[in-house]
Amino acid sequence: MPQSIPVIRSISPLASGTDAWLVDIWGVMHNGVVPFADAGDACARFRENGGTVLLLSNSPRPGPGVKTQLDQIGVRADAYDGILSSGDATRELIRAYAGQAVYHLGPERDLPLFDGIDVQRVGDEPGDGAEVVICTGLFDDTSETPADYAKQLAGFKARGLPMICANPDIKVERGGQVIYCGGALAEAYEALGGEVHLAGKPHSPIYDMAFARLAEMRGRDVARSRILAIGDGVKTDIAGGISAGVRAVYIASRVYMGDDEALEPGVLDGLFPDPSARPVAAMAELVW
Repeated sequence: MPQSIPVIRSISPLASGTDAWLVDIWGVMHNGVVPFADAGDACARFRENGGTVLLLSNSPRPGPGVKTQLDQIGVRADAYDGILSSGDATRELIRAYAGQAVYHLGPERDLPLFDGIDVQRVGDEPGDGAEVVICTGLFDDTSETPADYAKQLAGFKARGLPMICANPDIKVERGGQVIYCGGALAEAYEALGGEVHLAGKPHSPIYDMAFARLAEMRGRDVARSRILAIGDGVKTDIAGGISAGVRAVYIASRVYMGDDEALEPGVLDGLFPDPSARPVAAMAELVW
C-alpha cells in the first residue's frame, strides 16, 4: 500500500522549501462569488518571505479578464505576482486558424479570447463554413448540462470539425452550486470520436508558459523541485502539476468530494489511487 497522503492544517512548513507557487484560482482563492480570506493571506505571506505566486487558471478568459474578475470578487491584489490562464495558452492554438472561419461555442463574456486574432466568427450551420469549433463553455451554465448539446456536437462530428477547448475543467463550484464547464463538452465530443485540442491544465502548453513566466519574474529559471502546485482539481491541478515535475498540494473540493466526506486517508486513497501521481499533502483550505 502506498503511504497515506498527510492532511495538514498549515502550508507554512512546505513554503520554506519552495521559491514559487502555481496556485489555482477557482476553488482555492474564491468560489466564484466570495474570496477565501485565508488563502489570500497565505499567498501574501509567502510573497512577503520572498516567494513568487503565479495564479494558474483554467479560465477561458485571457489574464487581464481574469484579473478584472478577481478584483470584482475581492481577491486581494497583494496575494499574487501574475496570472496565466488557459485562455492565454489557447490563443496560440487559435492563431493556427488565422484568416479562417471559426464557430465560438460559449457565452459572450468569453469573446476577449479572440481579441487581436484574425479569425472570422460564424454560425454553427454547415453552410456557415466554420473550420473549427472554439469551445469556452456552456451558453448558460446555471441551467444547462452537456446533454443539452448532444445534437449540436453530433453535427460537428458528422462534419469532421476539430474542437479547441479553452477551459479543460469539467465542473467547478460556484457559490455552493456545482456547474459544468467547457471541459465537459470537450469530454462529450471526445466520446463521440471528435478531435479535441486543449492547452490548459493538465496539458503541457500552459505549464511550459508558466515555467517561462516564473523565470521572467524571478530573473532566472526556477528548479522544478522548488515549485509547488496548489489546487482543488484532481485531474487538472494535481495531475498536471505532477506530470510537469512539481510537487502538488490538494485543496478539498465539493466537485470531487461529497458533503458528508471527510478529508481522511481512505477518501484521499480513492481520489489518488496511482502511487506515482499523489499530492505531497492535502488541506481543507489553503491556510498559512
